Amino acid sequence: MIAGELRVDRARLVANIRAVRARMAPAEALVVIKDDAYALGVDEVVAAGLAAGARWFGGIDVPSALRAARAAGGRARVIAWMTVPEDEARRAVACGLELGVGDEDYLERVAAAARAAGVTARVHLKIDTGLHRNGVRPERWRAFCARAAEWESTGAVCVAGIWSHIAEASDAEDDASRSAFDAAVAVARAEGLRPEVRHLAASAAAWARPEFRYELVRVGAFCYGIRSADGPEIAGIAPAASLVARVTEVRDTGVMVGVGFVDGYPSTAAGRAAAGTPVGPRAVEAVDAFATRIASWTGAAVGDEVVLFGTGVHGEPTPTDLGEAIGTVGEEPLLRVSRLVPRVYVGDAAAE
Repeated sequence: MIAGELRVDRARLVANIRAVRARMAPAEALVVIKDDAYALGVDEVVAAGLAAGARWFGGIDVPSALRAARAAGGRARVIAWMTVPEDEARRAVACGLELGVGDEDYLERVAAAARAAGVTARVHLKIDTGLHRNGVRPERWRAFCARAAEWESTGAVCVAGIWSHIAEASDAEDDASRSAFDAAVAVARAEGLRPEVRHLAASAAAWARPEFRYELVRVGAFCYGIRSADGPEIAGIAPAASLVARVTEVRDTGVMVGVGFVDGYPSTAAGRAAAGTPVGPRAVEAVDAFATRIASWTGAAVGDEVVLFGTGVHGEPTPTDLGEAIGTVGEEPLLRVSRLVPRVYVGDAAAE
């Protein structure tokens, strides 16, 4: 008997992505596949995204983006936005990835890689709108765009997009970032660039504020059913993964299930969280290395399933609920357990 598993609902993924796309329309939704698609598996998430009609995927690193591109099989566009060495950029360009470029030297490397490969690199130029994560500073932006236009005239690059990240810390800060972004797009157009898409916002800002959507929105957490910390539940969205543990022993002091902190379930959940059982929520009383003790219920038996986090249907917390209870971000419990607990897929994405 497998003591625990991360159970991924393919149909729920499709429903989430479909709900996101409907909310963002007429803008397209780019499904973010960082951290192995939020621990649910790049290949499976791309399949679900395609079934939901998604036409864009993107991630931080080139290897994840290449996995997504292979899984998409030419049916979607894929972006990688981490700055990488020239040899890795050459591989990405040769395989048809689009690249986020937020550095002058990186633009030169990408253009050189494209010339060496005999192809045109599709790039998305990044402006720093105040987050200071990366991106070209506003005072250098005009020269950067002019240089991109020079490369575009040679056929080495095609500027497919202009983009940035925002903090999503307050409406006022986001408004200032949007103003800086709009000014940067105007500069790029004045330098002769004609980007197909603009993309600025991620899940939370774009969900609530249509003016942040432009032609493309990068959506990560909401596609996986993970709401923002301290944010409201999202209509049409529910967690696509549940951590399910089976009862291994019934004691007078409680019911033991076969997942513990060595498996990635946080020890800090003890006394702070509940678990979903066949009779509803029961308190998490103690988390040991390889087992967790749950408050007992009448009729508990070895082999019963207990849900440590999931959709909430059985009284369990969602990943965000659990993160809030133990003082972490919403997806952290999911990412912790995914590395150590077997992942099992249920349902059929194509049937959703």
